[in-house]
Amino acid sequence: MHTFPAGGTAPLGIYIHIPFCKRKCDYCDFYSVCKYDDKLMDRYLAALTGQLADYFKYAHPKVDTVYIGGGTPSVFGGRRIEKLLREIGRRVELTRDAEITVEVNPESVDEKLLKKLRAAGVNRLSMGIQSADDSELAALGRLHTFEQAARACRLAKKYIDNISVDLIYALEGQRMEGWMDTLEKTAALAPSHISCYCLKVEPGTPLAARGCEQPEEDLQADMYLAAVDFLAQKGYRQYEISNFARDGRISRHNSKYWDLSEYLGLGCAAHSFYGGRRFSFRPDVEGYIEGVLSGRPVVADMDELAYWSRSGEYIMLKLRTCAGIDPEYFEKRFEADFAPYAARLEKYVPAGYAVFDGSWHLTPKGFLVSNAILGDLLGDALEHQE
Repeated sequence: MHTFPAGGTAPLGIYIHIPFCKRKCDYCDFYSVCKYDDKLMDRYLAALTGQLADYFKYAHPKVDTVYIGGGTPSVFGGRRIEKLLREIGRRVELTRDAEITVEVNPESVDEKLLKKLRAAGVNRLSMGIQSADDSELAALGRLHTFEQAARACRLAKKYIDNISVDLIYALEGQRMEGWMDTLEKTAALAPSHISCYCLKVEPGTPLAARGCEQPEEDLQADMYLAAVDFLAQKGYRQYEISNFARDGRISRHNSKYWDLSEYLGLGCAAHSFYGGRRFSFRPDVEGYIEGVLSGRPVVADMDELAYWSRSGEYIMLKLRTCAGIDPEYFEKRFEADFAPYAARLEKYVPAGYAVFDGSWHLTPKGFLVSNAILGDLLGDALEHQE
């Protein structure tokens, strides 16, 4: 039996990491394995249900979001996902409007999978499209073409109407025209949510090994601002640095991360914030399975997040969002004065990087330099809190 800190009373989010992939993309540094079989996946499912039993043996909290990510959860199969969600339903109190998301890749989407997912209660899909240019997809190591992605998206909408798609910009050799073409073709599919991520070439990935040369920083910034403007015209409201939604269909699960709300992670390499602590599980599928099934701890690390640190982390996370920070709410939640932070933020108003309209938030232009702003904000200002 594993012991976890006691959590709060607000509805909880659950994240489940499925580490299996048909092939690892050239830019990806998330933990995943590409050599697997039904036996290994069945053992992994048994470990996940065992971890659920550990988490919720004595308590059955309200849960309003479940997010199954990876890896490529769709290769885990609809049958296993259905069993997993059924077990979650037994162990916790799912709210009637719970958001239940599964990540999928276009090449693994078919009617059989979609029927299983819908029957299991899945009401949101997150699909990695990444680009509308097949040569860019091949360079990223993706297994699908854009036409396959478009067909998968259209098919998925027949079963689950809340579809989110991921795109990546600032790819090697990409120009503004190519990026706008990707945005045009993706918006034509009418997903409810679009995430636009700037490519980050991580050390140790194939992209880094072959010396990927991205567009100049000025062009990367122009691509980002062009996406913000274009998506607004198409009815997608920006609500976070990289995320845009139509009809209010923000990612409620991911919003927990930015609001410093509690979430529990299951599976190898999964992270949690619960009971004032952050903890994670080893990025080792066999080690995770053996640890859970034998009752040995599989926690990789566990850190207490000091209360003053939470206020700083809250600022860092909430300034990623377009809603930003309500000073009154901040002072009530953390019993700390927001004035030192407001004084710092005031400096960024004349340049159009920050705005105060009842809450403090960064503009799209401010998001581009958010690391520098946060470095300034959380340096000297935090010393005032101490």
